[in-house]
Amino acid sequence: MDLKNSRVLVFGAGKSGIGAAGLLLRASAAEVILYDGNEQLDKEQLRAKVTEVSSPEAAASLQVILGELPPEVIRGLDLAILSPGVPTDLPLVNTIRESGVPIWGEVELAWECGKGDVLAVTGTNGKTTTTSLLGEIMENYAKGQVYVVGNIGNPYTDVADRMTEKTITVAEISSFQLETIERFAPKVSAILNITPDHLNRHHTMEEYIRVKELITENQGAKDTCVLNYEDALLREFGKTLKTKVIYFSSLHKLDKGLYLNGDQICISDGENETVLCRTDELNILGRHNHENVMAAAGMALAYGVPVEIIRDTVCAFQAVEHRIEYVTEKKGVVYYNDSKGTNPDAAIKGIQAMNRPTLLIGGGYDKNSSYEEWIQAFDGKVKYLVLIGQTREKIAEAAKNCGFEACVLKDSLEEAVAFCAQNAVSGDAVLLSPACASWGMFPNYEERGRQFKELVNQLDG
Repeated sequence: MDLKNSRVLVFGAGKSGIGAAGLLLRASAAEVILYDGNEQLDKEQLRAKVTEVSSPEAAASLQVILGELPPEVIRGLDLAILSPGVPTDLPLVNTIRESGVPIWGEVELAWECGKGDVLAVTGTNGKTTTTSLLGEIMENYAKGQVYVVGNIGNPYTDVADRMTEKTITVAEISSFQLETIERFAPKVSAILNITPDHLNRHHTMEEYIRVKELITENQGAKDTCVLNYEDALLREFGKTLKTKVIYFSSLHKLDKGLYLNGDQICISDGENETVLCRTDELNILGRHNHENVMAAAGMALAYGVPVEIIRDTVCAFQAVEHRIEYVTEKKGVVYYNDSKGTNPDAAIKGIQAMNRPTLLIGGGYDKNSSYEEWIQAFDGKVKYLVLIGQTREKIAEAAKNCGFEACVLKDSLEEAVAFCAQNAVSGDAVLLSPACASWGMFPNYEERGRQFKELVNQLDG
């Protein structure tokens, strides 16, 4: 599509929408309309944000529409760009689609405007750690030519038009972003795992799986997909792909691929075994992080990065903020921030990484998840489950049904941290790992994590 002669609607005025509008203006689209259904937003503030990622001259031509979208606007469109937070089955989105207007997501827009090779990571859990680690590996391999973008917090659209044929883009891609791809085709992709999440958006597990698997949709025989052998769905999915497939496993020694063998992460090409590193050389905790290391290493190997660069990078890598992040130790109690544990499966990995009695803070926004499997994974480690947010009663009921009754309900994160500080003893851990989204109490999981760290650091030492 010739964007220079197009009239384009950007639906959603959050960070992704601002990035998309800025890219379209920089690409000299004929007309750009930024739309959001929230009429309480400030038009001039939105225009100022777009100015920051384009220019005052370009942003001056931007139209901003809030609240109702007039039908005549839809009739004149050549293209609509959906922000990831906008459900694809909204009545207004259906109206746009039925009007014959092509609908892209911001990832598709960035792909069309960008250049170079893309390495893309998706999965229910571990995306941010794997993407961050892979980004560091690729930067050490191709210094100054690497962009790390996507759901990790850096909009792909912010940098797409800066890319060259030599650029390597490492992208964290969510299911919300995959819903609206058309030609997006990474050279190397990875699906880390698929467990129930976002069912309030995708409605069924089957649809969620389908969307996650779309990351491979446009890959060819020369491309590679890295898959988790321990995920039965992905193990079978790999057999259907026309791409090259690399498996990684934390429980099985593979004839070919990456695997955990005792305390060693190994690589096998089918004939020779190479030890990448020992797990005690890593700065990140837990079997799930060993899987993240194998996934990032597998993607880098598929791209041709030497083992020595991968080894040096994974051994130097530090934990991502908000993902089983060490905060501090107070009175012999160690505090960890796992605010990015926004679903039960992620929270299972958080508690599994603990090696001491733990006071666990959970609860938040209800994404139609069930919590029994999380509670069953406590494995005798959890002294108290301190619950906050919309889901606190639902989780407490699930805990009771599982025979765990040491639940404490609090009204705020501040109250939860205070309870933990009062009831923890030297040798314990306090872990924020909510198993829920942050919405309703916090704007995002980052702010939840930041507030937790502030509260912890204010405690008497």
